[in-house]
Amino acid sequence: MNHGYLPVILIMMAAAPICAAELEWPQFRGPGGQGHADGTLPLAGATLPAPAWKVSIPGKGWSSPVVSSGKVFLTSAIPAADAKSLSLAVMANDLGNGKQLWKVEVFRRETGEAPKIHAKNSNASPTPIIDGNRLYVHFGHMGTAALDLNGKVLWQTPGLYSKPVHGNGGSPALAGDRLIFCCDATDVQEVVGLDTATGKVAWRTPRAASPNRPFSFCTPLVIQEGGQTAVICPGSDVVQALDAATGKEIWRLKYSGYSVIPRPVAGGGLVYLSTSYDKASLLAVKLGGAGDVSGSHLAWKLDKNAPHTPSPLLTKSALYVVSDGGIMSRLDPATGVPAWQERLPGHYSASPVEAGGLILLTSEEGDINVVRDDAKFTKVASGKLGERSLASPALAGGVLLVRGEEHLFRFNPPSAGR
Repeated sequence: MNHGYLPVILIMMAAAPICAAELEWPQFRGPGGQGHADGTLPLAGATLPAPAWKVSIPGKGWSSPVVSSGKVFLTSAIPAADAKSLSLAVMANDLGNGKQLWKVEVFRRETGEAPKIHAKNSNASPTPIIDGNRLYVHFGHMGTAALDLNGKVLWQTPGLYSKPVHGNGGSPALAGDRLIFCCDATDVQEVVGLDTATGKVAWRTPRAASPNRPFSFCTPLVIQEGGQTAVICPGSDVVQALDAATGKEIWRLKYSGYSVIPRPVAGGGLVYLSTSYDKASLLAVKLGGAGDVSGSHLAWKLDKNAPHTPSPLLTKSALYVVSDGGIMSRLDPATGVPAWQERLPGHYSASPVEAGGLILLTSEEGDINVVRDDAKFTKVASGKLGERSLASPALAGGVLLVRGEEHLFRFNPPSAGR
């Protein structure tokens, strides 16, 4: 059986069981939020193996899968039979066999209340986030909620703005007892921190900019900066670093850009982010500033082949970006100078993931390519999902989970069997 995939090269190895309890991918882009996974990629020679399982997903959503306690969690927007309302739901599937364990409606909205979405968006695009035995789900202006891992709703908070553009997008981040997300719409531009115990607003910090196009869809990045927990929050025309506990602004840098989507990455005293539309630029910003650092802390700027949508990937040796049109670049993190730039097949919205010195990229058309983290461009493997995919993959312990338009796929390392 080839399942529509490239031929599988069988590798005869002693089976090594994968313990579900060890498989954790708790948020968008995994532990740390920067796209890195322990272990290796599930390859069979120069291809992906056939999927261990493939299950249908009800409704539509481009949120990524998250994994904990032997379960895979997803959100989806499921239209009612009469098409008059939309169920914003979260579901759990068994990681071992893919079977649905439960599905819970968190919010129901009349169809007219749901925002008009971009053709590449959905009403369930933000990725859930797990902290211990709690699962937090976010649906942009339609609300935010917390559940336990058995599907019991613990609290619900209504949406905090009412005029989104193109729908929802940015995922929440966790820092201590704060659930943090960006609200960048035409009526509100701010970053919000909710109390994780109650769902009540702990702080709201206005954007330090007045852009002509105020809408953006960025996921904050939590880092340690200057002895405090900071959250890096790009938006239209500005990136802010905020104190995660209080929301107080630490520093800000202004630029020209809107509809900002990529999540930043940070390392080596720099944070890297994209300005997205209209013409994307990649910025490297020095950490450690205070107040307006626009004139002092921009380390470098790259204007060619920067991503509008996929997040960057910072490894021990290089900074990688892939443009929406499929140009992958390996950059010197200190200078932004490209070592190489190569075209991959297809178009890209999903963010890359790295494990064991290999980088996996999923195209919108469902092509999967694996490239070596190396000074020379080397494509080591490829495969096909057989359906459209815009969601970033999850990867833990050599197990890969990819969400397609209609199905969720699990790929195992060849040594783990089917």
